[in-house]
Amino acid sequence: MREDGRRAIGLIAHDGKKQAMVDWALAHADFLRQAKIYATSSTGTRVAEVIDGLDMTRLRSGPLGGDQQIGAMIVEGGLDLMIFFVDPLGTLPHDVDVKALIRLATLADLPFACNPATATLLVAAMARG
Repeated sequence: MREDGRRAIGLIAHDGKKQAMVDWALAHADFLRQAKIYATSSTGTRVAEVIDGLDMTRLRSGPLGGDQQIGAMIVEGGLDLMIFFVDPLGTLPHDVDVKALIRLATLADLPFACNPATATLLVAAMARG
């Protein structure tokens, strides 16, 4: 949790899962408005287009370093939750970056979700305290 008491949440979605991220974010807009959001570029743009009032920092595009920016935040303890909707059927030219993020989240014992169902469970648990 940040000094201001808000949670820091990382949002990332592969191209084939961006609409799923938008749909999920809309369903959890109230929770997200209470958090500080860090999102890769196009994921953040898509979410911000449909939800007003988010405190969001858009990082670089995932393949252009945004994944590494999120990874650095994990290493520094700067995130409370990572939501990364991975497209298991798509070609992943930066698959090694995906594995690195999952590895860092696991090492840091950071809650992370790779699909909407898990993201919903984690957010519900966090909302309860």
